[in-house]
Amino acid sequence: MTEQPRNWDKELADIDRVIAEQGRGTAGQQGGAVAPRSGTPAPAAGGVAPGRRGSVAVTWFWVLLAVGLALALPLWPYQRTCGMQAVFFLGGTGITALVGGLAALSSWANRRGFAHILSLLVIAWAGAVAASEILPRVGYARETKTWTCPAVPAGAPAPAPTQPGDQPAPIQQTPAPATAAPDAGPATP
Repeated sequence: MTEQPRNWDKELADIDRVIAEQGRGTAGQQGGAVAPRSGTPAPAAGGVAPGRRGSVAVTWFWVLLAVGLALALPLWPYQRTCGMQAVFFLGGTGITALVGGLAALSSWANRRGFAHILSLLVIAWAGAVAASEILPRVGYARETKTWTCPAVPAGAPAPAPTQPGDQPAPIQQTPAPATAAPDAGPATP
């Protein structure tokens, strides 16, 4: 069996023609110059690809929002001793951890190392703050706290705590001042 020899010049010319046709479709009317076809755009002079500037700004938005929420957790303006106040505080820590997670994902995708470290620190901080509130309530700490607030008698006013996070002070009853009887004059024996 004899094989016909291949005409490499003709096959290479066909390949060049196909490449040139594809290049005209992507390069447009740029004088026949063929643009490289890759999955990512070429970086601009600043080192950041043109379409990625907005995503870097979004990354830093998420990171700064997460850091702001993490810094605000210790400054929580309401009590977090029991009841719905504790649940709302734990919800705030959960939202902080969620925003930190979004910032971590965005910073990982955009290759921002410092932003990624900040995001991971925010997640760890939110977890530690949540653990400091949850663990005493589930019996895993020396100090014990309850999820529900103690019941206040129906007629008694609710005591006001002195500091955020303090337990309410007990109500103290003060005796009424003694009233003096009208002076009827000197006492006779």
